[in-house]
Amino acid sequence: MDNEIIKAENHSEEIYTSIRSFVITAQNKVYAAVNTAMVIAYWEIGEQIYKACGENDRAEYDKNLLKYLSDKLTAEFGKGFDESNLRRMRQFYLTYPIRDTLCHELS
Repeated sequence: MDNEIIKAENHSEEIYTSIRSFVITAQNKVYAAVNTAMVIAYWEIGEQIYKACGENDRAEYDKNLLKYLSDKLTAEFGKGFDESNLRRMRQFYLTYPIRDTLCHELS
């Protein structure tokens, strides 16, 4: 009888290990998908800011726009959208201006 209990426990552990592997694999795929989506979102935000502000992000309109966007986005989505991050997103777009090659260049 004890031998059957040990076999059942070993089998249960094997099933747990297998299921655990599936969960970890799925989590890693989710993290990768989220990271890719956020990279693309930041690039698109940078593109929009660049198109609105042009080359110079120091002009008065640009400062007002960044402040406005920062206030609105932070109020709705929380931290991560301060003016310096929005400038970084704009710079990110300028550094990688071709979206189709973006993920290849960053991987």
